[in-house]
Amino acid sequence: MTDPAHEPANTPTDQRAVAALLLTRTDERLGTFAVRGLDPLADAGLLHGWVTHPKASFWLMQGASLTDVEREYMSIAAAEHHDAYIGLYEGRPAFLIERYDPAYIELKGLYDNQPGDIGMHFLVDPAPAHGPLHGFTRAVLTTVMEFLLADPAIRRVVVEPDVRNSAVHALNEAVGFQVVEKIAKPEKEALLSVCTRDLFDAATRGGAR
Repeated sequence: MTDPAHEPANTPTDQRAVAALLLTRTDERLGTFAVRGLDPLADAGLLHGWVTHPKASFWLMQGASLTDVEREYMSIAAAEHHDAYIGLYEGRPAFLIERYDPAYIELKGLYDNQPGDIGMHFLVDPAPAHGPLHGFTRAVLTTVMEFLLADPAIRRVVVEPDVRNSAVHALNEAVGFQVVEKIAKPEKEALLSVCTRDLFDAATRGGAR
C-alpha cells in the first residue's frame, strides 16, 4: 500500500517537482539523478522515515517526531546560511542534501575558513524501494558534488563526518576529498575533509577543469 504522505513527492509525473528541478545528470550505468528544492511540510513524512531509520544513526535524529522534523526543516528553510534539497533517482525521492556556509554554522571557529567554501551533509534513503544497487551511494555523492559545484562561487566543499563513519570516509575519498584533521564538535568527533573542483574532477573524470 502506498503511504499517502509520500505520494506527491514519489510520483515521477509531479509537475511541481519536475518544473523545479535544479540539476539533472545521467549516470551511464544507473540512470537519471536530479535535485529539487525541499518543502518542509510536504516532505516531512518522507524525511521522518529517513532520519529516524536505524541505518541513519549518524544523522542524530533517531528519536525525532514528525513535528520535530517539520520544525527542523522549516528552521533550515528560514535560515540565511543553511538550506536543504531532495535528490531524486529516476524521478523518485532518494536522498537528502543539506548545504551550509561553514563560516557561520557547523564549523564556525573550528577550521581555517576560506572564501568559496561550502559545507555539505547528505543522507541516502536507508530503505529504497529499488533495493540495493552497486555504486548507488557513490553516484548520489557525485550528484551532490556536481550540484554544489554548479555554483561558480564555490571553490571547495567542506565536510565533517563522524570519525566512526568509515563508509562515508571511503566514499568521500572516492570523489576526491582529502582529510585535513580531526576536530571536536559538541555532538561528535569529526574528520574534517575538503574537496576542490580539481580534486573532484581528477577523482571522477580523470582530469582537472
